[in-house]
Amino acid sequence: MRGFIHTVIGMRTIFLADRKCALTVSGLYLGMVDTFERAAELDPAEKHFVELKPEGFHAVRFCFDDAFLLSPPEQISLYYTRTGVALFCGGFLREDASLNVLWQRRLRGGLFTLTRQQKVQLVCENEGGFAVVNLPDAFESCEISEAGELLLLEGEDCFALLTSSGEVKVLSEGRVLERGACVKAEIPFHDSMGHSAVAEWTEGVMTACSIRTAREPKPATYALALFESALIGADCTPFLSPALQEKAAALGEFLGQYTSAVLTEREDEVGLVYPRKKNVFDVRYFRTTIEDGRIANIEEVP
Repeated sequence: MRGFIHTVIGMRTIFLADRKCALTVSGLYLGMVDTFERAAELDPAEKHFVELKPEGFHAVRFCFDDAFLLSPPEQISLYYTRTGVALFCGGFLREDASLNVLWQRRLRGGLFTLTRQQKVQLVCENEGGFAVVNLPDAFESCEISEAGELLLLEGEDCFALLTSSGEVKVLSEGRVLERGACVKAEIPFHDSMGHSAVAEWTEGVMTACSIRTAREPKPATYALALFESALIGADCTPFLSPALQEKAAALGEFLGQYTSAVLTEREDEVGLVYPRKKNVFDVRYFRTTIEDGRIANIEEVP
């Protein structure tokens, strides 16, 4: 999976999206897609026209060909697996192009306006100038407050720290625990053990961070828990045999710079996602061997 991937006739293509949308390929309706996947065998040489259309949002359209498989458009991420390619689509624009002012607030001598016009934006106006900050849809119901010399945007499950001129210092999902000059928040990792980071920022600089674990893994998910823990810098030794515990510090170098871990059909095998270029990723597979209830060996497999 490293390097260039040659396309093949009948490439297995998995479609996923960040919201429910209708999938059409070469004029044929294939069903609804969201985080529940749809799969099709597509030949890039046939240049299939693909459309993903959520209700109330503009469609994302593209030609599934060799050029697309090397450099997808901004709204598409490609994940090359050993059986084909998975395609994830997000960032859909609303069909309603009218300008909706959600609120206006005056803080620190400036005027801040939250708007929605196909996407959510914060307009920052002060004596220093004018700036527009693009925000994820989750900020549509956020509020703004002072946080020391910065400003805090806080939604139900998201937050951002930015300057009064619109420079974003922190933007994340998560729940704010403490407000003021020091902002404290809990950020979920959405992994099998329910890990979260509890972090503190002062003037946009992280000053403290700790990892919380919500639940212990079952033996059947030890492999996934190991790779997820290594990714976020949590302690991996509870999953390792005594012989491997001595090599735990070298695990990161052995695995390299991956961005996430995914399940496969096998309990002892996990796919690790590695960035190749912008919006293009390779999935490499690692298999573990369990001895006496602990992982005794890790090997990369085709």
